[in-house]
Amino acid sequence: MQPSNEFDHAESTLSQVIVDQAPDAIIFADRDGAIRVWNRGAETVFGFAAAEVLGESLDVIIPQRLRAAHWEGFRRAIDTGQTKYGNRVMTTRSVHKNGSKLYVDLSFGLVKDRAGVVTGALAVGRDCTARYLSVRALWARVAELEEKEKSRS
Repeated sequence: MQPSNEFDHAESTLSQVIVDQAPDAIIFADRDGAIRVWNRGAETVFGFAAAEVLGESLDVIIPQRLRAAHWEGFRRAIDTGQTKYGNRVMTTRSVHKNGSKLYVDLSFGLVKDRAGVVTGALAVGRDCTARYLSVRALWARVAELEEKEKSRS
């Protein structure tokens, strides 16, 4: 059997490899909203290399008009130890490094230390822009056809 410190190191290394290689974006922000973990999946989705965003505010990926609401929810979650949406995946607006608008399916969680104190927030997500826009176009077409049908009646 391995001594516990070797096991802890091996487990930590495996965890880091899994996070680094996960195809989905994995982001961890500390209690102040500074980005501390940004994996390759996040680089792909948002366009920023980890070196560009580590230590920076989450504002780099939050549209300006949504920041106040984001920070209100973030603060509430950090202070209460609970997220508003639990384990649900939410489609949210975001911003790519090149300035383009994104829709991202994100799930959120809080990370707590061994004493149960919240150390920050975790988000896992993927780009769903193409799907979101095609569904929106489909609903617009349905509404258009319904209007045409009403005008015939």
